[in-house]
Amino acid sequence: MTTIATICARGGSKGVPRKNVRPLLGKPLITHTIEQALACPLIERVFVSTDDGEIAAIAEAAGAEAPFRRPAELASDTAPKIPVIRHLVDHVKGLGVPVSRIVDLDPTSPLREADDIETCINLLGEDTDVVITAYLADKNPYFNMVEALPSGGYDLVKKRAGAPVRRQDAPAVYAMNASVYVWWEHTLDRGLFGARTRLHVMPHERSVDVDDEIGFALVELLMGRKRQS
Repeated sequence: MTTIATICARGGSKGVPRKNVRPLLGKPLITHTIEQALACPLIERVFVSTDDGEIAAIAEAAGAEAPFRRPAELASDTAPKIPVIRHLVDHVKGLGVPVSRIVDLDPTSPLREADDIETCINLLGEDTDVVITAYLADKNPYFNMVEALPSGGYDLVKKRAGAPVRRQDAPAVYAMNASVYVWWEHTLDRGLFGARTRLHVMPHERSVDVDDEIGFALVELLMGRKRQS
């Protein structure tokens, strides 16, 4: 059983230009995720999918493999992620690697810990198609999230009999943080939902994503505090 880590990092980004190679506490952002993958004893090889030569060079210097450049049609900001992972996995299989489990780690979520990765891998049992990560949402569609109605008004996103009067009384909902995904190779194409999905809940402070400048600054602050402690 070969377990690989996939890290998808394209060169273009709008919220934080060149974010994957931007220094974060002395290392390029992507390097933090590569080091986490390499340190996990349940992962045997780490592969990076990128269309960018600089990202590939940084990835290889950090110990990952970047065996090809991602084609342009899979490197746009509208390209869905699972086809990108499938493209990488098929290429790796073409190299003779017998892939059985896929651990996808988003380079913009470097606050995850080794235990998060290992827990997700161990949750992928025979009765599971995919494991995802999330945190307990601070907004709840049963209580304080609204959507526009065709009539022009607004109403709760989700309604149920006996609407909760306190947020604590509403059903728990979770916000995906895109930090870790784990599939069997044969369940990758089933996607995330409509399948046998399991959830690993992470604390909010490990779920911050680098999607804009505020996110980058917050990740840097939290990571710096963690190192100091």
